[in-house]
Amino acid sequence: MARQMGPVCRLCRREGTKLFLKGERCHTEKCAIERRNFPPGQHGKDRRPRMLGYGVQLREKQKVRRIYGILEGQFRRYFEKAAVKKGITGELLLQYLERRLDNVVHRIGLAASRAQGRQAVRHGHFQVNGRKVNIPSYVVKPGDVLEVRPGSRENKTLLANRDSSAHQAVPTWIELDRDNLRAKILSNPQRQDIAQPIQEQLIVELYSK
Repeated sequence: MARQMGPVCRLCRREGTKLFLKGERCHTEKCAIERRNFPPGQHGKDRRPRMLGYGVQLREKQKVRRIYGILEGQFRRYFEKAAVKKGITGELLLQYLERRLDNVVHRIGLAASRAQGRQAVRHGHFQVNGRKVNIPSYVVKPGDVLEVRPGSRENKTLLANRDSSAHQAVPTWIELDRDNLRAKILSNPQRQDIAQPIQEQLIVELYSK
């Protein structure tokens, strides 16, 4: 499967904003946006090109793809699912992305980043409703109970992430039992639950052409 194998800080610099791809590092002065807030490449320092219309829409789509760490084909399928459902397409698209299992693991503080959450899910550390799930793109729904599998409850990385994220606010659509490494999905996420500066309407306009 194709993945971004190079320095992910280049992605933040390309989009001109923090995508929070490296966990705690993104909150320190070592963040690439803090040190070099210009596009990567030989001529990045010269100027950030002004974009209009299609360019703005494309950059917004690329930004959201990179935040959630998914490829173009899968992102397009999420949009097509959202487009046929009743409701606001852009918000439904973000709802699908937020309910991905790797994102939920990150949001409850058991992974420092979505990439780490994806790896933890792949390694079989989690179960949903009592059944092992190792598919990062698994979409949770209201009523689902996510928990760390018995054999992984002493995993040092998971425990370290839990302790370091104790100050982190948990989304209102998730009920977290931090001590027992368990979370329950209370409802679908709402637009106000997504703090990232995303203009989803630009993505809808791009795919609607």
